[in-house]
Amino acid sequence: MTEVWSPQRWANTLTKLLDTIYGTGSDRFPVNVRELARDYSHQRFPEDPITLIAGEQLAGFDGGLYRAPAGKQGWGIIYNNAMASAGRINFTLGHEFGHYLAHRHAFPNGLRCGQQDMVRWDSDYSKTEREANLFAALLLMPLHDFRRQIGAATQPSLDDLGACASRYGVSLIATVLQWLTYTTSRSVLVVSREGFILWARSSESALKTRAFFRTAMRPPIPVHQNSLAGMLQVVAQGTVTVSHPAGVWLDEPCTEHILHSDRYDFAVSLLHYGAAPPWRPESDEEFEPDVLDVMQRLNSRR
Repeated sequence: MTEVWSPQRWANTLTKLLDTIYGTGSDRFPVNVRELARDYSHQRFPEDPITLIAGEQLAGFDGGLYRAPAGKQGWGIIYNNAMASAGRINFTLGHEFGHYLAHRHAFPNGLRCGQQDMVRWDSDYSKTEREANLFAALLLMPLHDFRRQIGAATQPSLDDLGACASRYGVSLIATVLQWLTYTTSRSVLVVSREGFILWARSSESALKTRAFFRTAMRPPIPVHQNSLAGMLQVVAQGTVTVSHPAGVWLDEPCTEHILHSDRYDFAVSLLHYGAAPPWRPESDEEFEPDVLDVMQRLNSRR
């Protein structure tokens, strides 16, 4: 009977292997997922390896894990070669490699994954997709290295996090999401488009002190007209930072860092808040934790 490992265990095993081979210096990153997936699968599962990793024109989804055609051995990872971002491609490869390791026996015909599967890390989304994202994040951005780049108590700019995104070869959003799993800062990531919040993620300390936006199964939330996200027509291209009084982003002052670029059809805002006393909801109805809270606890146990 095949032993079933969790995504965390698979990521930890491979991280220790890569640390042993390459050390922990600058040459360690970014992880070459193509090479790792091929070599490791052939060594660990010689009767059922990954035999193909290729880009194709895929309609409506970013990547997939496929069983080889009848008469051939192994599996293939396919990614959408229309993706312009090398970081998105690398995370997609990590995501599909996670499916191969953790889910191929449960899905013998493979899986197809859309763009939302790579960015939706919340509790309303598929457990299988969340696990593949968790594996990819821990493999590509291991927390023991990430913490050396940005301390847990630091409130980084988007340029700081962008440097980590370059180090790990992933997108800025994936980098911010992983940073949110371990930071002690009261910080919130907000992704907006055309003046409305698409989705948001809060750090654990922000969640516990009411610094969050409810977006699941609700009407779109408009951004404040005085926020950087609400003034994109006058915000310079690149990263911009400004301090806001209470009422712009929730009912307390904050610092907003925003990435505004014609390359994207959305804006990325990172909000940093000051210290606040611990808060607990009086009822479950008042508080809607997302899977980020769970992921933080899982990662902290490592």
